[in-house]
Formats: sequence, structure tokens, C-alpha cells
Amino acid sequence: MGTPSNDEQFVKLHDMIIGSANVSAFLGDLSVFAASTLGETARSNIECGVTLRQRKRSATVAGSSPRATLLDKLEQELGQGPCLTALETMKPVILADVATDSRWPEYQKLLQDNGCASVLGVPLALDNSHAAALNFFASQPGLFTDAVVRRAEGFAELAGRAVRLALRIADAQNLAEDLTAALEHRTVINLACGVVMAQNRCSQEEAMAVLTKASSHRNRKLRDLAGDILNQVSSGTVTTHFEP
Repeated sequence: MGTPSNDEQFVKLHDMIIGSANVSAFLGDLSVFAASTLGETARSNIECGVTLRQRKRSATVAGSSPRATLLDKLEQELGQGPCLTALETMKPVILADVATDSRWPEYQKLLQDNGCASVLGVPLALDNSHAAALNFFASQPGLFTDAVVRRAEGFAELAGRAVRLALRIADAQNLAEDLTAALEHRTVINLACGVVMAQNRCSQEEAMAVLTKASSHRNRKLRDLAGDILNQVSSGTVTTHFEP
């Protein structure tokens, strides 16, 4: 079976986005796909962890195996290693042999303890507020040859585009949820304002001033106070309706 083309790989990544419940689930699928892709090129078993950096804080968000997830997390905790260096330099970083390379001694000791002999960190180009990298692990030294690194870079270019898309979709969904919540809160407040207007025969501005003052004095959020008022005058749950 031949190596999938870039178009075929991107279509698969796109399908992963559509089929995933959230960004974390997508990155989990991505780590498995990345490990499989590089393993085919290296003709050996390779595992992959995914690091996502937001607001200059990095965290392991997915892994193709428990060992990959653990090794990636250990790198984040130590604050040193090829993946983090790849994020800083935006270039692939190879740890060809943990037994002979001395750049990250603490991390290399942990790698050896967990049966890992070589590592490759590959950054993904995202945007100004996000950064990500693929952390590949192998049980044999010298596995990340020039050909394997080129393959990893090509995959990372496609993966970066897919991750950017997944993040934008997630941001849009979060914005929609925030707007819906804001509209629901505003509806409850407006209804409560109407109740106060009816009870006190006052203007909307005066009713809102009454609610705001009561909220401040009772140290309660305005929407919670409004909800209490509606519960007092309604026997059922007050819901907000939006036209599709």
C-alpha cells in the first residue's frame, strides 16, 4: 500500500475534526495518526504526544499511547527537552540517542527509565495566541533519520492547518455559547424588570435602578436576583426561547 498523498492526509485530518467532540478529542486522534504516519516511514513503532501552548503555558493534551502521554507530561514538568526547544525555535529538534546526548540530562534519565532511546520534537505553525508541537518517541536510537524528519515536517505542515481549523471552530462554538448565555441572562433580567415596573408603576429605567441597588446591597449577581423575583411570581420555570 502506497504512502497517502498530502491531499488524502488533509482530508483524513478534516474528517477527524468533524468527527471529534472537542479539540482535545481531535488532538488525541491526531497523535495516533501522526505516530502511524511516522512509523510507516521509519518502519518501526513510534509513539506521539501533543503539546499545546496557550498564553505561554504549555500542557500535554493528547498522546498515542500512555507512555507517550507520560513522557510528554514529564517534559512539561521539567521545563526542558526537545519538544519544548522545538516550540521555542520553531524548528525540528532531534535527540538521536538518550545515552550519548547530554543536552537535557534530567529528562534523558526519565526517558531511559521508561525505555525510550530517541525523541523528535516538531513544531506546528498556528497563530499568535497558540503554539503546538508533536513529540515523537522511539525505543531505538538513531531512528529519526533525515528521511523521517522530512516526513515529520511535511505532516506537521498539514497538521498545523488542521489544528488551526479545529481551534477556530472551538472558538466560534465557545463564542456562540457565551452569546446564548448572555441573551438568557438578559432575558431573565428584562422580565424581572417588567415585574418591578408593574408592582411599582415605574419606568423601565427606575425599575432597573431598583434591581441594581438590591443586587449591590444583597451582594448577589443581578441575574440571580432577577431569577428569584421571577420564581416568586411564576409557578413554573422561566425559560428563554430563541428562533432557529
